[in-house]
Amino acid sequence: MTYRRTNIDHKKPLITVLMPAYNMELHIDQAIESILDQTFHNFELIIIDDASSDKTRNIIKAYMKKDARIKMIINKKNLKLAGSLNEGIEKAKTQIIARMDPDDISDPERLITQFKFLKEHPRVAIVGTNIQIINNEGKIISKREYPTTSAELKKIMFRYSPFAHPAIMFRKNIFEEFGGYDETMKVCEDIDLWFKIGSKYEFANIPKILLTYRLLSTSGTHSNLKTVEILGFKIKFNAIYKYHYKPSIYDILYNLLEFISLWFIPDKIRIWSYNFLRSRKLI
Repeated sequence: MTYRRTNIDHKKPLITVLMPAYNMELHIDQAIESILDQTFHNFELIIIDDASSDKTRNIIKAYMKKDARIKMIINKKNLKLAGSLNEGIEKAKTQIIARMDPDDISDPERLITQFKFLKEHPRVAIVGTNIQIINNEGKIISKREYPTTSAELKKIMFRYSPFAHPAIMFRKNIFEEFGGYDETMKVCEDIDLWFKIGSKYEFANIPKILLTYRLLSTSGTHSNLKTVEILGFKIKFNAIYKYHYKPSIYDILYNLLEFISLWFIPDKIRIWSYNFLRSRKLI
């Protein structure tokens, strides 16, 4: 583990970086370092330790001694992602908040690029970025590009997420307007919130790779694929009836085929085909 003594900006922070962490002793130092390496220095980093049982908390404490911008919230019991994020959002001192996972790596220009974008586009509630994906050993296995305009992003919401969740920066007041993340959901809490916020505000993505996303074999999305997709269907139906979204015929056919595939195609094949099509921008 390496440390740096930085020239800490003692002014009121302009960005809060939220990093929920559960048993991430193997990777969290690299994630923290990538935030400390940002060209934008006026931030606070709030790490929410979600009742870890390994050395995650000790690593965070060591960094806190070296950099006053780092703060830790300790959950007495495991609250999962939605609960931890809501807790962090409530404690954030700033109106601009960036997401960060404890096993990912932010590009040094990430915070300043997204911050400037939100300042220049006041109607945009959430701005994401493109990502590159690495495996557990740090090898790049793919890249993912996202549409950039709000109209494009809302067109594809019935097929896949408009954002890489760990790469977003958002406005605190808008998240609070919609009640934050639904803590009754153990998965898909992000998709649910995107539909709610998208019913009133605009989205955007910056066409640059500003986050390296680590895909672990224990990833919740892959280990609970059927649960994720069934809940996703429920969220989409709710978006149609409650928020008046109008999916296209293509969206309906896509979701129908996806639902049928749940019962007839093995998970490994469906994951591979999804990633293959996404990498070629076909879905």
